[in-house]
Amino acid sequence: MKLTPLLAAALLGVSAPALADHHASGHAAGSLVETAVGSSDHQTLVAAVKAADLVEALSGEGPLTVFAPTDAAFGALPEGTVDTLLLPENKAQLQSVLTYHVVPGAVSSTALVKLIGDNGGSAELSTLQGGTLTATISDGKVILTDANGGVATVIAADVKASNGVLHVTDAVSLPG
Repeated sequence: MKLTPLLAAALLGVSAPALADHHASGHAAGSLVETAVGSSDHQTLVAAVKAADLVEALSGEGPLTVFAPTDAAFGALPEGTVDTLLLPENKAQLQSVLTYHVVPGAVSSTALVKLIGDNGGSAELSTLQGGTLTATISDGKVILTDANGGVATVIAADVKASNGVLHVTDAVSLPG
């Protein structure tokens, strides 16, 4: 079966929350950070990126792919987790969690679905943190499994930025 961009988007279960709305409203593509700042669904992610001093790294030349958890995804973590991670003494741990959501290169939905298909239904993505996210397709959606067996579903894909691409996820992936 040939994967067209439309089919790839359908397999990723693309529904476009605020990130995609911001992009579609005629704004020129800013950096990955600027794109997230423009999203009402990613304020926790933006606050975490700032607290971790990763703004410059995620605003650089790239290209990078960010699997961007929504505010609701951060809210689903055990109570107190986000507040604890945002403490200055936990900066290294926060950086580890955030860079676990970043993959080198601009990986489009079409390329990701093809990679999954070419690798027998599962693709390992090496993150900037040094860990691995495993991508599969289930019920027509791309699922990311983290080092602890946690799963995140891609709920919007291919939000373009000047230095890469964002795919919105419904859960926070945690490194091992």
